[in-house]
Amino acid sequence: MDVFYNLNGIGDVLIIPITEGDRYSIKHERIGDIVRITDESNQIIGYNIFQVSTHFSFLTNGKITLMKPMLLEIQELFKEHQLHDDLNFDLRPKFVIGYVKDKQKHPNADKLSVCQVDVGEEMLQIVCGAPNVEAGQRVVVAKIGATMPSGMQIKPTELRGVPSNGMICSQKELGLPNAPKEKGIYVLDDSYRVGTEFVI
Repeated sequence: MDVFYNLNGIGDVLIIPITEGDRYSIKHERIGDIVRITDESNQIIGYNIFQVSTHFSFLTNGKITLMKPMLLEIQELFKEHQLHDDLNFDLRPKFVIGYVKDKQKHPNADKLSVCQVDVGEEMLQIVCGAPNVEAGQRVVVAKIGATMPSGMQIKPTELRGVPSNGMICSQKELGLPNAPKEKGIYVLDDSYRVGTEFVI
């Protein structure tokens, strides 16, 4: 899970996005330096924490991958404010090494493939449009909940009627330097271990 801090851009505020909501119908509730953001059905879609540099030790500019010690600091602040929201976020890595175990032609789209991808602790079905995807490859997978360098969040979806749970990434999508301009996923060599985190 990623949180965001940009002192020069938006000030001394930590942004904790949980899910997307309609920005025209969201509600805000302030509890001390914590702002709880909810949608029309009162589902929590995120938090903003103000004066955050006075509360936390883990701040760096930009995207911050939330780790257990950081989450403990946030949970402690919530307790101090008598705020008992569930903060048991999924902290497992969202960019991991996957292994394409199977690739089949999409039944409803000539340029799409339906892939079964082993990511270590589970098998994901991912619909992929890359021309170079093949069974037997080690690849980088953005799992559900990952935030891409572009800001796009990976969600469960259906592509032409087939469920897809994640994305097999290209170097360009990962924001890697000198990424090739040709379309295609990033194929890794066999030294990469399936299920381990890919750091971008």
